[in-house]
Amino acid sequence: MKITYYGHASLGIEVGGKHIIVDPFITGNPQAASINLSTIKADYILLTHAHSDHVLDVEAIAKNTNAVIVSNAEIASHYAKKGFNSHPMNHGGSWKFDFGKVKYVNAIHSSSFSDGTYGGNPGGFVIEGEHKNIYIAGDTALTYDMKLIPLRTKLDLVILPIGDNFTMDVEDAIIASDFVECDKVLGYHFDTFGYIEINHEEAIRKFFDKGKDLMLLPIGDSIEL
Repeated sequence: MKITYYGHASLGIEVGGKHIIVDPFITGNPQAASINLSTIKADYILLTHAHSDHVLDVEAIAKNTNAVIVSNAEIASHYAKKGFNSHPMNHGGSWKFDFGKVKYVNAIHSSSFSDGTYGGNPGGFVIEGEHKNIYIAGDTALTYDMKLIPLRTKLDLVILPIGDNFTMDVEDAIIASDFVECDKVLGYHFDTFGYIEINHEEAIRKFFDKGKDLMLLPIGDSIEL
């Protein structure tokens, strides 16, 4: 499994011979100017919620790739009405796709499109590939529901927001990694704008002091599990 960071909360995942894009917000992020949207491959687009900093480039990527949009029922319906391929989910439900199993899990946040249209309840994704399992938390506060995840799935990586103000901060993310029983953490949703700027060295040190590994990837860089 290969995971590429496209900035903010945008990810590319290669697993089982398929390409997945998570929460594409690239053209609206000056820090991601090096990423060429037209070259991005996608068989699936996973959306945690409807805020514009997570869905801005959905339609452009879907038009280029004919990708299937996977999200909660309201978001999936929103794009289906526009003629895009979609797969609706809801909390607690899972589905076996051709790249692996996806479960839609709880997140504490809000969710609406830029025009105010209701975007359903926000969520996160647990992805079980053939060899590795990851949890993408989405935009969320720290929640005790995270303790449920390791009851069903042993995680190899957890992807957590750490920018504070709109989501968890670093300290809550450390607790979240305890809850999901995974010490290998990829941080995201930080530095994109003033409200969520963080001190990288301090964040990494705080995780290290708890015996955990926090990775903060430069935009465009990848890790392999």
